[in-house]
Amino acid sequence: MSKFKKKNKVTESIPTSALPDIIFMLLFFFMVTTVLREQEILVEQRIPQATQLQKLEKKSLISYLYVGKPKDTGRYGTEPRIQANDVLIGTNDIALWVNQERDKLSEAERDQITISMKADREVKMGPISDVQFELREVDARRVLYAAVGRVDQ
Repeated sequence: MSKFKKKNKVTESIPTSALPDIIFMLLFFFMVTTVLREQEILVEQRIPQATQLQKLEKKSLISYLYVGKPKDTGRYGTEPRIQANDVLIGTNDIALWVNQERDKLSEAERDQITISMKADREVKMGPISDVQFELREVDARRVLYAAVGRVDQ
């Protein structure tokens, strides 16, 4: 018999003491880098319901125009206004805005820009047709009219 005994117990455990630190670092990273809303909507938005809906594939090609009565009526009045990128603009500024939005896209995608018009259901057709005319003038002919839900007929 020998005086020394062999140790047969081998423990192979993974140290988990740093795991909570890693989880909290990931949590803080995603909290800091996540964007919840890009624009603050300054006009009222009660989007009408649609009878037909179509989903778009590339949302990076969409630029949004909001048409509606301003939320701050004391400052901006009660007439329907047009909002683009956190700023209320007039119909004569639409051409400049479309060109700025095109400049943000690559050369190959500039002719594929889609303007999504989110108009309040109480807005008359006059301001909407003015926006349509300005978009035609600047050759932005792909216009999407935003709607919610589907009306069952």
